[in-house]
Amino acid sequence: MKSGIVFVNLGTPTAPTPAAVRVFLKQFLSDRRVVEVPRLIWLCILYLIILPFRAPRVARAYRQIWMNDISPLRYFSQRLVDGVAKRVAEHYPEQDIEFRLAMTYGQISISVAIEELLASGCERLFFLPLFPQYSATTTAAVHDEINRVFSRYRDIPQWSWLRSYHDHPVYIEALAQSVKKHWAESGQGERLLMSFHGIPKRNVDLGDPYQQHCEETAAALAKALNLNADQWQLSYQSRLGKAEWLQPYTDKTVIALAQSGLKKIDVMCPAFAVECLETLEEIDGEVHEYFIENGGEAFRYVACLNDSESHQKLMISLCKSFIEEKNQLFS
Repeated sequence: MKSGIVFVNLGTPTAPTPAAVRVFLKQFLSDRRVVEVPRLIWLCILYLIILPFRAPRVARAYRQIWMNDISPLRYFSQRLVDGVAKRVAEHYPEQDIEFRLAMTYGQISISVAIEELLASGCERLFFLPLFPQYSATTTAAVHDEINRVFSRYRDIPQWSWLRSYHDHPVYIEALAQSVKKHWAESGQGERLLMSFHGIPKRNVDLGDPYQQHCEETAAALAKALNLNADQWQLSYQSRLGKAEWLQPYTDKTVIALAQSGLKKIDVMCPAFAVECLETLEEIDGEVHEYFIENGGEAFRYVACLNDSESHQKLMISLCKSFIEEKNQLFS
């Protein structure tokens, strides 16, 4: 029985241009999972304000981080998938497994990935959203899209997915290794700030477990690094609009740290599997500048896991039960 594994990330514009960014933002911000504002009000905001005025600004930001003809998110995501596929082929040579990268929004869609895998003869599919902490705004949106695609099929394959891995021991160890490597190369700062992508506080009040997952990730990582309460803290970035989002906010936290007298801090983004606009342009760009402008001296960004060996091993650990289930069920 041939199998397929699909790694799913959020998505990216096809080019750092206003036109390409508008196409991406239109699809992304039209998803009811992402924005839970009353529909008519939100569509007016989206089409009259965000797409005309925000898209050019976002395009300029993308141009600062663009890697030749591809975005960092797509580049590192694809390298991660390719690396995992190679390792699985080496460790499970008897298995017939194909791998795909898909995005919830934009090109290389979930629909295309499913079509390709089914056309190649796959009878079992496993979907791994690259969002360690579950949120309805990201993980549930992947689930929605998978179901939308399968709703068009009469013969639906056996499929499963991974809901989250925010406290998986191999994930925490991979994060810890990346921080230790950073410290070995650059020295340890006075504070480790773990900046997670934010969501509206209302989402959590309505039952989204994202904040709890972020706090559990941060606490587990601090424990793995043997940090006391004065050596680390958590914050949330990338808020949009005037509504209250999860706090403390990363930008205000960094300014406060600098003004309190801290000179050297390390900052990482555990919610992001690979580098993207929010890590490179926002954190290591804009937020970095806030720290220096307010009296800080050294802002050291700890890179995402990207396509590292530890990240590839984590992905294999997360897929292991699916990979080995074939032998258990059909031996």
